[in-house]
Amino acid sequence: MSLYSDHQTIGLVEAQRLHFGEPLRLRSGAVMPAYDLVYETYGRLNAAKSNAILVCHALSGTHHVAGRYRDNEKNVGWWDNIIGPGKPLDTERFFVVGVNNLGGCHGSTGPSSTNPASGKPWGADFPVVTVEDWVHAQARLADRLGIDSWAAIVGGSLGGMQALQWTLLYPQRVRHALVIAAAPKLTAQNIAFNDVARQAILTDPEFHGGHFYDHGVRPVRGLRLARMLGHITYLGDDQMAEKFGRVLRAGSFQYGYDVEFEIESYLRYQGDKFASYFDANTYLLMTKALDYFDPAHHCNGDLVAALAPATAGFLVVSFTTDWRPSSATWARRARYAASAWRSTRTTCSPRCAMASTSSRWTWKRGWPVSATLRSPMWSCRSRCRWCTTPSRSCARCCGWAGRRW
Repeated sequence: MSLYSDHQTIGLVEAQRLHFGEPLRLRSGAVMPAYDLVYETYGRLNAAKSNAILVCHALSGTHHVAGRYRDNEKNVGWWDNIIGPGKPLDTERFFVVGVNNLGGCHGSTGPSSTNPASGKPWGADFPVVTVEDWVHAQARLADRLGIDSWAAIVGGSLGGMQALQWTLLYPQRVRHALVIAAAPKLTAQNIAFNDVARQAILTDPEFHGGHFYDHGVRPVRGLRLARMLGHITYLGDDQMAEKFGRVLRAGSFQYGYDVEFEIESYLRYQGDKFASYFDANTYLLMTKALDYFDPAHHCNGDLVAALAPATAGFLVVSFTTDWRPSSATWARRARYAASAWRSTRTTCSPRCAMASTSSRWTWKRGWPVSATLRSPMWSCRSRCRWCTTPSRSCARCCGWAGRRW
């Protein structure tokens, strides 16, 4: 249920496409000779081009973050309750951008796109992409849109990792970062979950080594199982017990192997729904990007050292029951990093907020973001939504003072 009434929606939107002919060298050493990025924008870029906000999507997300399409008004953006007039990401004040990442399956160049070298879909030949690669591609998009720096970059889960990576690769281009239900790296347990999910796809007879497009089939069974496994990790044990318990669909045991418990029905529904539209190769790419993400890897695991280049104001939102990834652990590390930063920084201090017992999926419904952006800890005395310091410091670090921003 939306936190806002229908009249506050931004209404009809239209996706846009940009072609990039300049080769993009990836972290793996592979090179994308050319590629397309599909994106949407909401609001108006001001004359100073200083009010732009980038929203980065999670594993299954898309560029369609808000609004509705003319040919399918039921297809509402996945964060429509957060973006729009009078909403936390107020399109009367901000210019919001959503982009489908490279390797995605919703319009940007990905495994289902045509490989110019073969004239066939890329399939398994599409190079592995990382969070760093996405950020570099997004930076090129920002250049084409005339955006020198982002007022804020916002993302949840895998999107939060992108927001964090932006502050390290392009520190002068990010003034604020809102990192939600994300972590600076996955635990061994989470990498294990991802591998099991990938194996479900890779061993599906209809996967055909990633070139199932040529056979006119899709590895639906494998993708379905992968998503079912994912949903087990998206809900904590307490939330699963509260939501489903041991409720029986038929009210009594049927002594068979079909669906009996409500939790089984939920998982099968989510698996079937996801497998009906998502691309299996993209799922493999996204989970590998999660596995590879570790900004502190080149600093011997020292998170404070890894985050040293960042100059942005941070807000980290986590959930105590979250175990994919363990963003509660990340919040503890962020508090440690924040303590170290405060001893050397004179501008916006990083903050950690909302150790909630709710499910990690709550962030998609919007209430933690809405509550946080409107809370005193996220506002300075001049009521600037994005700074935690008084207006003079706000003007110094952001270029804007108080409500003018």
